[in-house]
Amino acid sequence: MIKIKNVSKKYRGNYVVNDVSAEIPEGKITCIIGPNGAGKSTVLNMISRFILLDAGEIEIDGKNIENWDKTELAKTIATLKQENTTNVRLTVYELISFGRFPHSGGKLGKEDKEKIEEAIEYMNLNEFRDKYLDELSGGQRQRAYIAMTIAQNTKYILLDEPLNNLDMKSAVQMMKILRKLVKDLNKTIVIVMHDINFTSVYSDYILAMKNGKLKHMDKTKNIVIQEKLEKLYEMPIEVKEINNRNICIYF
Repeated sequence: MIKIKNVSKKYRGNYVVNDVSAEIPEGKITCIIGPNGAGKSTVLNMISRFILLDAGEIEIDGKNIENWDKTELAKTIATLKQENTTNVRLTVYELISFGRFPHSGGKLGKEDKEKIEEAIEYMNLNEFRDKYLDELSGGQRQRAYIAMTIAQNTKYILLDEPLNNLDMKSAVQMMKILRKLVKDLNKTIVIVMHDINFTSVYSDYILAMKNGKLKHMDKTKNIVIQEKLEKLYEMPIEVKEINNRNICIYF
């Protein structure tokens, strides 16, 4: 389990995350929502240890994140940032193979190659395996990055706005894949998300943030309600129940 305990982070004397405490349930999808500047990505980056804490602590499976060896942490947590870019031109296979680096140290063995093939098969990327990333559509490229995290074979997957630049069909496919990862492989997935309706349909839990503070942490159905969302986003939002899911209408 991921436990966030009284965590704070300042930039230039201003809090971007202010005394946040939460627990991320295992084997579920938890979405972090809130307006711009809420501190969502900062929390995700602190869990990944990309950003150091100014106060508080984060525990991964009962161990303070500061005490984790970086290689062991990379075998436990896989993270995809908002902008997934590389400085070299890579094929899909080469990108996915990077997911094995914490295990292989750069020298792929039999097990590494098997994990890569499993990830390619799982994400239905076999026909693209030898194509360069810049030859793929946005949805195909995002699938390749998710395949890399699958090959990394971690318990936790952290995603920062994975639906950015995806069309509606690709976004739905991506969220269905993430649900499948939870169901089939018991992954724990944490997603920074802007689209509240995708959050409502595909997540199990929500952390709702505003101005660096945690406003709500609960099951999705208990947060996607009109009163809470209108206060969170400071705008009129109508919530309708469709197929047992709360769907937001805002304009």
